[in-house]
Amino acid sequence: MSDNNGRGPEDDDAQKDPAEELREALRNMLHGGQGFDASKLAGVAGLPGDPALVQQLVAQMQRALMQDGKGFSTDTAAEHAKQIVSQGHREVSDEEKTRYEHTFRLAELWLAEATTIGELVETPRTMTRREWVGESAPTWASLAEPVADSIADALMRALTEQLPDEMLGMVGQSNTMLRNIGGAMFSMQLGQVIGDLAKEVISGGDIGMPVLTRRRATLIPQNVDAFGEGLDIPASEVELYLAVREVAHARLFQHAKWLPLHLTSQVIEFAHGIQIDVRAIDDLASQIDPSSPEQIREALSNGSFIPPRTPQQEAALARIETMLALVEGWVDVVTQEAVERLPKGEALGEMMRRRRASGGPAERAFSSLVGLELRPRRLREASAMWRLVGEAHGVEERDKLWQHFDGLPTSDDIDNPMELVRRIGVSDFNVGDEMDAALESLLNDPSSFGEAPEGGSIKE
Repeated sequence: MSDNNGRGPEDDDAQKDPAEELREALRNMLHGGQGFDASKLAGVAGLPGDPALVQQLVAQMQRALMQDGKGFSTDTAAEHAKQIVSQGHREVSDEEKTRYEHTFRLAELWLAEATTIGELVETPRTMTRREWVGESAPTWASLAEPVADSIADALMRALTEQLPDEMLGMVGQSNTMLRNIGGAMFSMQLGQVIGDLAKEVISGGDIGMPVLTRRRATLIPQNVDAFGEGLDIPASEVELYLAVREVAHARLFQHAKWLPLHLTSQVIEFAHGIQIDVRAIDDLASQIDPSSPEQIREALSNGSFIPPRTPQQEAALARIETMLALVEGWVDVVTQEAVERLPKGEALGEMMRRRRASGGPAERAFSSLVGLELRPRRLREASAMWRLVGEAHGVEERDKLWQHFDGLPTSDDIDNPMELVRRIGVSDFNVGDEMDAALESLLNDPSSFGEAPEGGSIKE
């Protein structure tokens, strides 16, 4: 006896939803059927061909088939990032926690002599790479999500090239399903970048903007150790210098209560303005061999899918870079004044300036992925400006400039700091030709900041 009201198998086939047919076919394909090469799919997603990562990607694709959303997931990115950092990951030992507690306390004491901005309300902490991933992933996802939809279209095209011919006719009826898969692939690629970043960042403020959900001064001992490797500097000096810098950064963002939201909203607004040029994608797709995942991975990693910036975006990026330069310049000056008694303080400062100016591989990968560089391009000029204001009017007047956004120095002030000094008030400071010459020398001669090699040992 039949329970389908007399309909035969032919009627069932006629009633079957084409989208469900494609869903089932894709599910079978991802399980290894129809000659599908999952490692090529991993290549399309910009991921290494590691078998474990390939298997994880396939699992994400299978879950994406059942979703009604757009496939992009912060949880997926964070989960993948944590797997990336699991290799070589180590916890913070009790001895390290105790040592860093003392280091942070000393950093607070030294900063009291270099800034009038008050001590931190929350106690500084140490953190593992996995913990950094968990607390920063939501921020990175909010920056990347505006681009995810457009990138998903490109990934969908690449995925379509992998489908058997007999399935291509069903693609048009299942656009949402394939976009889910593209979004999941983008999530995995973002997770790869976040995981790589977790191996590079030293502190909570290392990127320049607040990325952790709990805004506390934070150091990652495992990465601090990696930073100090090969340097002819005692580990205790490296740790203390980085602690002073991180606490200075955290103090600034705690004091200028408007600053975290202002900077983050500017960056997110810029990301929302990014629109992928479909024609550019089509042109690029015509030049890429779909059987060569390496070509697609290269296109994703070098920013080929991100169109040239519009004039409006260039102006927005200039504002972001100015704000980052003001933050980094102030932190740089305050840190250098606080660590004057450190034998290698100047050398470490120069290393950090060069590091912030160039960025690491993972930072550059994130820039290519979402079209946004978090580089303080005028760090040295901003440092010179903050130093000049402090010398002219004292530390208290310098730090007061952070109280309100309207009183903050502008891009023009970075270009012409003497005008800023005059605008604040002459006081007893000599603003004549002698100081102008000294300032010009400071801006034009990088050695005034102290020199350090790009890497290797720093000798006495």
